[in-house]
Amino acid sequence: MLETKGLTLHYGGSQILHGIDFTAKVGEVTCIMGTNGVGKTSFLKALAGTHIRSGGDVILNGETLGRLRPQDMAARGVSVVPQGRMIFPLLTVKENLETAYAVLPKADHKVPDEIYDLFPVLKDMTRRRGGDLSGGQQQQLAIARAMIMRPRVLLLDEPTEGIQPNIIQQIGRVITYLKSKGDIAIILVEQYFDFAYGLADQFYVLRRGAVAMQGSRTEITQDALRAEVSV
Repeated sequence: MLETKGLTLHYGGSQILHGIDFTAKVGEVTCIMGTNGVGKTSFLKALAGTHIRSGGDVILNGETLGRLRPQDMAARGVSVVPQGRMIFPLLTVKENLETAYAVLPKADHKVPDEIYDLFPVLKDMTRRRGGDLSGGQQQQLAIARAMIMRPRVLLLDEPTEGIQPNIIQQIGRVITYLKSKGDIAIILVEQYFDFAYGLADQFYVLRRGAVAMQGSRTEITQDALRAEVSV
């Protein structure tokens, strides 16, 4: 389980996040929603160590973590699929996947069969450069790379952005599969309402860097959630 208590974040003199209390449980999808510019991606970056939080705590499975670098967070099992995918365009698909080995013991330096079962297109394109793939294929590559790291927490930032509908459906099936395994806490930032609502167990809505609404699927109606994220 991953928690934050009173997490704050500043960019220069501007405060971006205001005391975020947050919980993501193993075996669930926790979705962070809200309009553009409310701090969703900044919050994920604070969890991943890409942005150094100003205050508050990040707690992973009962351990309060310091202000760790991204590679240290990755070593503790926090994997990120960033907005824009951020694959290496000049590396092959295989080489992109192998970058995940950096946080694994040498004995585990292999691409599990599960990856190619979930993303068969990657097996067919192992020697293609990442930059030659379509946007949807690059997104699949980015998710596969994060999965190879054997995450305890998986952060997904706008995975449907700019992706064709059939790939969106596949990504939804992969997230459902990962949730069913019961050993990963999945944190999803997503603006595509129907996609997010169909997957999530818990919802957090941010407004101006603070939590404006929080609750489970049974506690928040679809209409109330849609109204909140449309403000």
